[in-house]
Amino acid sequence: MIDMTNVVDLVLEFLMQFDAKTLILAGSAIGAGLAMICGIGPGIGQGFAAGKGAEATGRNPKVMKDVISTMLLGAAVAETSGILALVVALILLFANPFVAMSASMWILSASAIACGLAMIAGIGPGIGQGFAAGKAAEGVGLRPELKGIVNRTMFLGQAVAQTTGIYALIIALILMYANPFVG
Repeated sequence: MIDMTNVVDLVLEFLMQFDAKTLILAGSAIGAGLAMICGIGPGIGQGFAAGKGAEATGRNPKVMKDVISTMLLGAAVAETSGILALVVALILLFANPFVAMSASMWILSASAIACGLAMIAGIGPGIGQGFAAGKAAEGVGLRPELKGIVNRTMFLGQAVAQTTGIYALIIALILMYANPFVG
């Protein structure tokens, strides 16, 4: 059986060989990678929307333009949580605020990793918004005369679904620019 206390001690001893900036940058790189996991949600959501758009067009090819415009608009909104995660990743990679902070390297490294972890919350909005886009494309295929009402309903639902992605962004920005653990 492995004694976890010894493993933790060995890991900490290894990490202590590095200077603070190196550990902060390493945590930031991990955080940037974790943030991009968020792209799973928009990918699934957009795939669903595209599938429903194709299905609706196959059933009623005469309304293809209406279905495609609804599907594309909805899929674009479904990408927003992925874009928010990309922004956090780019900040960590190219405008890293943690490097200039004077605080424990452990706090700063953990905060950088936590920024990325927070952005994983964007998976849900991406899937939900894509689902709304797909169902809207399906609805427009069935009743093209209701495209305006269907699109407005889709956008309203997508706006509400985006809230958890926005919460994640707020937490990441607080950690980067108003970190309550620093100071």
